[in-house]
Amino acid sequence: MNIENLKTFITLSELKNFTQTADRYYIVQSTVTNRIMELEKGLGKKLFVRNRKNVELTDEGLHFLSYAKRIVALEASAIEELSMLHTFSETLRIGTVNTVYDCYLCDHVMDYIQAHSDISVKVIIDHSGPLLRMLQDGTVDLVFSYIPLKKTGFECHPYHSDEVLLVTSPQHREYVDGIRQEQLPDLNYLYCDFMIQDNGTFIRDMFPKNHSFSFEIDKLTHLPPYLRRGIGYSFLPRSLVQSYLDDGSLISIPLIDFSAPVIQNYIVVPEGKADNNAICLFLDALKAERNPV
Repeated sequence: MNIENLKTFITLSELKNFTQTADRYYIVQSTVTNRIMELEKGLGKKLFVRNRKNVELTDEGLHFLSYAKRIVALEASAIEELSMLHTFSETLRIGTVNTVYDCYLCDHVMDYIQAHSDISVKVIIDHSGPLLRMLQDGTVDLVFSYIPLKKTGFECHPYHSDEVLLVTSPQHREYVDGIRQEQLPDLNYLYCDFMIQDNGTFIRDMFPKNHSFSFEIDKLTHLPPYLRRGIGYSFLPRSLVQSYLDDGSLISIPLIDFSAPVIQNYIVVPEGKADNNAICLFLDALKAERNPV
């Protein structure tokens, strides 16, 4: 399967425009058309529906998209590893969800690259699902995920547990003695959709169906500056806001008739990979942090 055809397919699925896709690769539009036709012929399936206004993936195209991305990523990973053979003694590819990286891993990664300059380190930040697929494809060596992987051939262990708190600026005094769940829709709530354990979304489920939030952002760690400035309320992991609670720039609101769950994240490693020196050194550093002498 031609890798350039796959890359063109992925780009066209994102841009939904043949001309823009051709411009992205500095090729003529007919080349894009030919690449897609060649790919469709090889698969025996129509990947796009074309009309005057736009281009949309068919059901088959949508299903194939994730596989195409994984094939391209695997090829890129192989090329990268080959190019590093004579530069670094080993490579370590870490996949992690954003909040785990910001709250727990960042300092460990910096310590690791300073202590092991002969090891090449690559960090991929994504959502749990794509990261676990990358682990199974062999394009990352270990994953920090909110979703446990219960599959033969992989070791999955709890990493950190974290309490979820409703926090706001101390200038907001209305609910300092506590809040009931029925009062949540009255808040100026700053929303970020993040995974709670492996049972789906938690935050949105506490609000009425189709509730509209005044502000939404897709990166949890970007919320504290808004809250500290006096803008609204949000549920956030304790590890993310503890320093602000300590210095008084944020306060935690007690929950009266409901409770927030504990967030659990996991380390997932292929069986046998823990014997890999680069992985073993990193995992040992994490164990030392959790079990200090």
